[in-house]
Amino acid sequence: MSPHPLVVRSEEFVAPGSHDFDLPPILGNSEFFTKPMLLLLLSVVIVATFFWLAARKATIVPGKLQFAGEGAYTFVRNGVARDVIGSRDFMRFVPWLFALFYFVLVNNLFGIVPLIQFPTMSKVGVAYALAGVTWLIFNGIGIRKHGFLGYLRHTTVPAGVPAYILPLLIPIEFISNILVRPLTLSLRLFANMFAGHLLLLVFILGGEYLLLHAEGLTRLAGIPALLLALVFTFFEALVQVLQAYIFVLLSALYVAGSLAEEH
Repeated sequence: MSPHPLVVRSEEFVAPGSHDFDLPPILGNSEFFTKPMLLLLLSVVIVATFFWLAARKATIVPGKLQFAGEGAYTFVRNGVARDVIGSRDFMRFVPWLFALFYFVLVNNLFGIVPLIQFPTMSKVGVAYALAGVTWLIFNGIGIRKHGFLGYLRHTTVPAGVPAYILPLLIPIEFISNILVRPLTLSLRLFANMFAGHLLLLVFILGGEYLLLHAEGLTRLAGIPALLLALVFTFFEALVQVLQAYIFVLLSALYVAGSLAEEH
């Protein structure tokens, strides 16, 4: 008996899942040189090349490329570093925040680039590494400014809190400000890139399967599935830009908190 015309042979469709993020090595059996590693290197080349081309023939009246490069730099310099850290200390952190933002942004946008279609930040190890660098920086400058014990007091003892609450509050502040910050910073970025990529896979692969392999009227469901994939691609682009901004904004906020005179 032939199958019902509205039934899809689900046993033939492999649903997208975490296994789609475990990519094989590109060359030989080297686990080091994988697609995410190649994309990380490619992102460095893209960012460095763009800003080198934008700045190599700088003039008083900028051309289109120079104008775009200056605008991209000013956005991080003024819109993040100066506004968050303050006009007195922000300039020494601009190179780091600037490189961090565009590195994360390009690696996020890889998720919607045809033929690449993989956001590097969906690998949690990459997000952990970036958050770890941020953690070292904001704790390092805090210790340098306040001293080790002074920094611990600065981050765990809020000003104006009654003494009888401190035994309860100090451990909470220590866990929140010292231990949890790099985890929340990295997991926020990773989870959004992982979930967004998985969502696109569901609609793209599901729509393709319905159009090519479903039977009867079920095949027509592939059309709205692919249209939704296109809609979600634009939505994912917005999320990718927003998550890069949030990652750098929080990094700047942590630095500002370490430099502040009072917690």
